[in-house]
Amino acid sequence: MNQITEILDALESGDQQAATDLLPLVYDELRRLAAAKLHRQRHDHTLQATALVHEAWMRLVGDVEGNAQKWNSRGHFFGAAAEAMRRILIDHARASSADKRGGGRHAIQLESWNHPAASEPEKLLMLDEALGRLEEQDAVKAELVKLRFFAGLTIREAAAALDLSTASCERYWAYARAWLKAELED
Repeated sequence: MNQITEILDALESGDQQAATDLLPLVYDELRRLAAAKLHRQRHDHTLQATALVHEAWMRLVGDVEGNAQKWNSRGHFFGAAAEAMRRILIDHARASSADKRGGGRHAIQLESWNHPAASEPEKLLMLDEALGRLEEQDAVKAELVKLRFFAGLTIREAAAALDLSTASCERYWAYARAWLKAELED
């Protein structure tokens, strides 16, 4: 874990080799997080966990020279990874809802007809808008939702990333879920 922090510091200072050294150390965990994210998406999602990790990786360290990222901890790095994955999924949902991709029309497959797991990109977009409103009111609770929902972190992992106690994190999670549920029902 200390090795990751050292590599993140080197990456921040512009060391090109640091990105190469970092990937093997965090790839498996990023892949696990991406798989957890995509498991919650509709079953016919065209984005695969590997592609999500690679796209997030490029957003995180792809342009080290031009945009030096600053991560002060392992938790901060994985928080940034969660945010990158969230943005990729939102962009993907927007693209799949675009008029040139059929707009509001969806292909219906008989095995998924009326199936509760066949979620729609519109729901993800509504969640993103509600999450933006929550972020305006309470950035910590919004970050917690991103870490739990989009990165798949446990309460304990999210509490460590946000530097909160587990009990506080559980209270914040309960509040954020209730707040988002009320927002999405309106």
